[in-house]
Amino acid sequence: MYSARRVALTADKKTQCLEDLRMRILTQEIAPGSDLDEATLCDRYGMSRTPMREILQRLGGEGYVDLTQNRGAKVASMDLPVLRTFFQTAPMIYANVARLAAENRKAGEVAPLKAIQERFRAATQAGDAAEAALQNHRFHLAMGEMAHNPYLLPSLKRMLIDHTRLSQTFYRPASEDEAARVVTACAHHDAMIEAIERQEPGVIVDLTIAHWNLSRDRLERFVSPDPLPIDVLPMKDREDAV
Repeated sequence: MYSARRVALTADKKTQCLEDLRMRILTQEIAPGSDLDEATLCDRYGMSRTPMREILQRLGGEGYVDLTQNRGAKVASMDLPVLRTFFQTAPMIYANVARLAAENRKAGEVAPLKAIQERFRAATQAGDAAEAALQNHRFHLAMGEMAHNPYLLPSLKRMLIDHTRLSQTFYRPASEDEAARVVTACAHHDAMIEAIERQEPGVIVDLTIAHWNLSRDRLERFVSPDPLPIDVLPMKDREDAV
């Protein structure tokens, strides 16, 4: 009995550590490209090296961490080549996930999405950028799960890591126009939920592209002072894309 309890406590500690590291990376408390020193992490979380290495391997598989033999672990970078790929890929994935969510959603999946949206709304109204970014992450992940597509979901999860890290800047508006965009983003979520409930894939694809374009230029300024040469508008005409 003691052994089983000890295993359960260890598993619980690993789960808590894993979730905490995910959140610290998503909110950029641990910056992109940062070294993750095993000894420091073990001390912080009160764990031995073996379970910590298992956690880092899990984070590596999810895309949060880059693992290099004999060089340890680093938080996944957000350098220019990575982000150019992100900007090229994001609208395609989001549009197709949204379409499939509207087509494939199950009745019991809408209420949890609405609950996430209420937490997102509260965070934006409170001006809590980190929490807003995390709830936006959960909103789009929930849509990905509603799509019921085993090929798109892993890509969405990886993309959301970088989007959530980037979106910290979107949820810290520096002008009235930027604050209005945050309000519009929240309204887009409400409209997406309605389109999912009504199973209107064409409507939600248009909404998704508008939602992406709303924040795209703000996210690009995080990367470069000049807009990146990527045109996402044709996605509206690609409803047959897979």
